[in-house]
Amino acid sequence: MMFLDQAKIHLRSGWGGDGCVSFRREKFIEFGGPDGGDGGRGGDIVFEGAAGLNTLIDFRYRQHFRAQRGQHGMGRDRTGAAGADLVIPVPVGTEILADDAARTLIADVTEVGQRVVLARGGAGGRGNAFFKSATNRAPRQFQKGAPGEEFSVWLRLKLLADAGLVGLPNAGKSSLLNALSNARAKVGAYTFTTLRPQLGVVSHRGREFVLADIPGLIEGAARGAGIGDRFLGHVERCRLLLHLVDVSAADPVAHWRTVRTELEAYGAGLADKPALLILSKADLADPEWLAATSARMRAATGHEPLAISAANRAGLAPMLDRVLACLDLVPAGAAEGADAEPDATGAPWSPL
Repeated sequence: MMFLDQAKIHLRSGWGGDGCVSFRREKFIEFGGPDGGDGGRGGDIVFEGAAGLNTLIDFRYRQHFRAQRGQHGMGRDRTGAAGADLVIPVPVGTEILADDAARTLIADVTEVGQRVVLARGGAGGRGNAFFKSATNRAPRQFQKGAPGEEFSVWLRLKLLADAGLVGLPNAGKSSLLNALSNARAKVGAYTFTTLRPQLGVVSHRGREFVLADIPGLIEGAARGAGIGDRFLGHVERCRLLLHLVDVSAADPVAHWRTVRTELEAYGAGLADKPALLILSKADLADPEWLAATSARMRAATGHEPLAISAANRAGLAPMLDRVLACLDLVPAGAAEGADAEPDATGAPWSPL
């Protein structure tokens, strides 16, 4: 299935039904009087978080949504039926944004079953029975149904995950995701193998957490270089970032600084999130180079990096222990940028 994380759709809630002009006419009843009923209310447009959806691809093929109109009123004081609500299922993690220059956030669907009424249906019009009075015995007035709301919105999906993988292309993010979960992310010996975010469920010591892998960042991604930084929105909700650096690279410290610069340029609190520094592809480096690189990274960041290899699974268990410990200290719903792990001096652990 194609992955789509952004879509623009047009909504129109149901119009209210018109009121009815009717008079009671029955044999042997001398003065019937007005008996026109009211129109029914138009249907609402409701967004609902649905399980099993992880893409907005359905909105590529359908962009216009219209709720049912309320029925018109009828004689014998019969009110028209209300229009049925239109329920639109969306993946959990979908943001609904206004179609304006600022893309104002209207609603955020974060739970399965959560419902958001976005467009209210129009009220039904009054029938002539409503207008009768002592001085207006045979009214012929009625009201038209009120129009529904009509506007366009943007939908943006931000995947919900506990931890997110960031790094340059070919840093080993997809390989690590495949090694830790049942995900089958594409792995290749060329840049930008990953073209869309991937999710995997990681099990370790009887516990589970969701890990997200996004396409790699390069220098200038915030200005649109490479795939750009659009997919960083999928790690905005993560409680912890795993920053992967290829230990076999000529200058791993420069790689780390490049990604950090792009995270800061993107904003949204990503640079302030708790993070673990991971030296990937440790199986490709000799022990001396690995030790020297670890020392350089420690001096540049102030924190101890973790060396791992997804190919032979070396170092994965200690890394997962650290991940679980950090997630315990940053519970779901905690403020962004909260500290996750104390350092050797006992001071609160700060992001890399």
